[in-house]
Amino acid sequence: MAYTTARTVELTSTHLEQFRPDWVMTIADRYETLGTAVAASYMGIPLIHVQGGEITGNIDERVRHAVTKLSDIHLVANQQAANRLMRMGEHPNSVFVTGCPSVDLAREALDLPLEMVEEALGFTNQGNAINLQDDFIVVLQHADTTEHLSSYKHMRLTLESVRRTGLPYFIFNPNSDAGSAAVTRAVEDFLGEGDQGVYCRVNNLDGKLFLRLLSQSRCLVGNSSVGIRECAFLGTPVVNLGDRQRGRERSDNVYDCPWNAEALAQALDKQIQSSYGSSQLYGSGYSGEHMADIVAHLIPPRAKRFHEAVAE
Repeated sequence: MAYTTARTVELTSTHLEQFRPDWVMTIADRYETLGTAVAASYMGIPLIHVQGGEITGNIDERVRHAVTKLSDIHLVANQQAANRLMRMGEHPNSVFVTGCPSVDLAREALDLPLEMVEEALGFTNQGNAINLQDDFIVVLQHADTTEHLSSYKHMRLTLESVRRTGLPYFIFNPNSDAGSAAVTRAVEDFLGEGDQGVYCRVNNLDGKLFLRLLSQSRCLVGNSSVGIRECAFLGTPVVNLGDRQRGRERSDNVYDCPWNAEALAQALDKQIQSSYGSSQLYGSGYSGEHMADIVAHLIPPRAKRFHEAVAE
């Protein structure tokens, strides 16, 4: 992660020197986000940050807030995030509540026919074909960078608990955070131990197709932000494990659960029997148009200063 950040600064700087854009836009809280923000800032190119001001439970939060201080304009998901940025010394005139652009994809995904998802899943090479008209669970679990040494144990706990529900389940590979190799090894060891029920292991799926799959599922299990954001809009029940998403605003569809077999069994039993309406906590699905209109009318900023809020 550290090496990738350094390489991102180097290669992005080369690109920016060649093309000299008027603005740079970066999103969220990843190491490539930080690398892009550092490059733009040192080259004096105004920076727009999307999804600042949110709280999470691991290294991503530090990165998100660091990018905030490097940025000139902030396009945030909700008013709670906007308030945090202003408490961090960002000028109110630089903060715009636009909703989350990933919710736009969720809205568009609802119109996709299930046949498109089935066709894409047909290329997977491990597991069983799962009827998307029946009940099923989706597992998407990343390593928690603050607990990466427990990644193997955590993934095994999740998989064993999901298998015991008796429902078919999809297993998606984790991202590349520290500890991801242990998560992948846990999946491989688990699946190699014999009959693990009806499952389908998926390396990757187009973003909209993945969201359409989630909208059809009985429950998402894991610790991905998609459970907090897009699933709120989709109304998909979520069992959110551990502290990776700690502190984020969440809708009623999210059931937080510790790394405990009994608690996870109870959480799964509750969520696979629950249904939720759509929430607009992270936007109504039209953030892109709002962001485009804001960016089209931006004036290049002067030197940035810490904004001291006036006490009421």
